Amino acid sequence: MANILVTGGAGFIGGNFLHFWAKHHPDDKLIVIDCLTYAGNKSTIAGVEQAELVIGDIRNGKLVEELLRDRNIGTVVHFAAESHVDRSITGPDAFIDTNILGTNSLLKAAKAVWLDEGSGRPHRFHHISTDEVYGSLGPNDAAFSETHPYQPNSPYSASKASSDHLVRAYHHTFGLQVTTTNCSNNYGAYQYPEKLIPLFLLNALHGRSLPIYGDGMNVRDWLHVEDHCRGIEACLERGISGETYNIGGGEELPNLTVIERICSEVDKAFGAIEGLADRYPDAPAACGRPTSELKTFVPDRVGHDRRYAIDESKARADLGYKPHHDFDSGLAATLRWYIDNEAWWRDIQTTS
Repeated sequence: MANILVTGGAGFIGGNFLHFWAKHHPDDKLIVIDCLTYAGNKSTIAGVEQAELVIGDIRNGKLVEELLRDRNIGTVVHFAAESHVDRSITGPDAFIDTNILGTNSLLKAAKAVWLDEGSGRPHRFHHISTDEVYGSLGPNDAAFSETHPYQPNSPYSASKASSDHLVRAYHHTFGLQVTTTNCSNNYGAYQYPEKLIPLFLLNALHGRSLPIYGDGMNVRDWLHVEDHCRGIEACLERGISGETYNIGGGEELPNLTVIERICSEVDKAFGAIEGLADRYPDAPAACGRPTSELKTFVPDRVGHDRRYAIDESKARADLGYKPHHDFDSGLAATLRWYIDNEAWWRDIQTTS
């Protein structure tokens, strides 16, 4: 039985990780530290019996040290982060505070308890990062590998790049046992509706505009959140300390293609789910019109990276990682989850 500290465990990816880990490792104890910002919600981890929620800030080093020591924790999985690029453009300070200072606070606490106190216990600090630290690719450039130079282009990606470097430094300078995974765009259940897929789904249900940045041809690799959790599990079990692994979904798509598929799935849902038109009468699909009529092109976001693509060959070879979800089936399941779990997203929109 292991005791694992999960930072940001009431958020989107962290919450999915808790559900995944509890299912596959039922004897482990999961201690969650989360300050429950707008994107962190108790309801996301409701029903995970192994999880103990501690409401607190990762910048509180004393609290983190106490948790590591008192709960006999040997593994930290660090999700806690400000992650929405648009918010980082209008308010970068929160990204510096949480992503850089928060990560440094966690690393100091881990060093103090695991190294400075001389316990000698096996330990692992696993850091969750993003492909955005690598910058932007041209249409014919090779996908991001783990050796690609860092070229962050937004306050968000710059803050994550800094946290990656801090994790690396604590390993090389102090001997802290660390691993890092850089993932591509996640989607799935429990995602706060500011990101593309849940935002456009809910807009479509309510007959609101689907705002497309620029020409809609910015390309992203799409990773189902459950596959991301599977990659983290593989890294914790087989990853080598000090190494970085890229985790991708193998689904490189322009935003416009993703949006068209969302529209198609919403149209199909109204034809297949009894009573959906009564629940969402403002949706075009409720009247037999195509959801695609809601598409609207808006001025591009400043500094908008054109293309991300993940080379996950290292994770496949060294960790045995392989995504299980293709985008079409994963998207259909995600849209159905939001339709079936209206109480969850209505509650978070009311309380955030």
